[in-house]
Amino acid sequence: MLKALLEHVLRPGFGFVERGGRVCPRLGGRSARLVVTMGMPGLVYRLWFGAHAARLLRRSILGLVGIRPVRLTLFGNIEGHGRAERTLMRMAALGRGGR
Repeated sequence: MLKALLEHVLRPGFGFVERGGRVCPRLGGRSARLVVTMGMPGLVYRLWFGAHAARLLRRSILGLVGIRPVRLTLFGNIEGHGRAERTLMRMAALGRGGR
């Protein structure tokens, strides 16, 4: 589903237009939250790997079409007894807060 969304957003004429050789974003004024879940600690992903996938989405895809700000929420170490349930509760709280 994410791939289908990105294909529509990145389509010329919908997400951006070219005018005089310049790319003009068309989805400005919108924001996004990226939620990344992983088995490793979130701090390791951020510091050791530089949060490469999140940076790619934030800068090269969402930034291209004008979606800003893009907030990043990392949920690490979700494997194990009860951790997935706690992660879901925290995600629900983020959704209710609208931030």
